[in-house]
Amino acid sequence: MADIEQYYMKPPGSCFWVAVLDGNVVGIVAARAHEADNTVELLRMSVDSRFRGKGIAKALGRKVLEFALVHNYSAVVLGTTAVKVAAHKLYESLGFRHVGSSDHYVLPGMTLSLAERLFFQVRYHRYRLQL
Repeated sequence: MADIEQYYMKPPGSCFWVAVLDGNVVGIVAARAHEADNTVELLRMSVDSRFRGKGIAKALGRKVLEFALVHNYSAVVLGTTAVKVAAHKLYESLGFRHVGSSDHYVLPGMTLSLAERLFFQVRYHRYRLQL
């Protein structure tokens, strides 16, 4: 997120959207192409907690799906560590299917110390929407 333009705007098949309400940024989402398998990855979807439940995340997700269709990608994929059921229901409502999960996901910055291994486990879920 340090350089949105470089990472999400310049590479071919990538884009970044911002949801604005009354002049305030209330949500974001990005897309990044994976040419090797002709997919686009939905990334960085986030909505300000004060504005959740208003359809903003669904609109942002649809924007990525439209982008993928216009650019003839075969599928949209995403990975998430979200623990909230609402996030998973959102992806499924957009047509994504859960294709797997891993219980041993390592977040950037984790050291895998004994304390982290004992008390902090992250489940990583993968979703796919075939277009």
